[in-house]
Amino acid sequence: MTEKSVMSAEDIRRALTRIAHEILERNRGAQDLVLVGVRTRGVYLSRRLATLLTSFEGTPVPSGSLDIGLYRDDLATRHSPLALGRTDIPVDIGSKRVILIDDVLFTGRTVRAALDALTDFGRPYSIQLAVLVDRGHRQLPIRADYVGKNLPTSFAEEVQVRLLEVDGRDEVVIVVAGEER
Repeated sequence: MTEKSVMSAEDIRRALTRIAHEILERNRGAQDLVLVGVRTRGVYLSRRLATLLTSFEGTPVPSGSLDIGLYRDDLATRHSPLALGRTDIPVDIGSKRVILIDDVLFTGRTVRAALDALTDFGRPYSIQLAVLVDRGHRQLPIRADYVGKNLPTSFAEEVQVRLLEVDGRDEVVIVVAGEER
């Protein structure tokens, strides 16, 4: 198995800063924004973005977490037990502009499940999608509004986002099993 680094800690910091500015520009400020991170790494990216948005605007931006386990479309075909996490959305999302945040956008199935889960918590004014990495290969008609890095990949490659809060370091790598580079 080989790994190739594609984003350093500094690259991730710059990408999140850019995404934060893009969110503020598109939404004309931070009013009525709610960030919701998809477990696991989306939660930490959401918190980082909330901190940036709050520092830029001087207004607190709420950040929550969303577990999509029960909304997955592969429950019947899973070989391992489903480990459920906690959903914590600190404010009512009704009539808010929700920014859904995930680490990697791939087939679009995780985002579809997240959209289903969010509707159980209210009817937002809008839902926008922010991802650190978009690797392509969509199976559903889903597109991110904010992307840290577009990273064309093959199906043989796996994109791993590693974050300080979970993995002890910030980086994005491509892993290829059984291939020497």
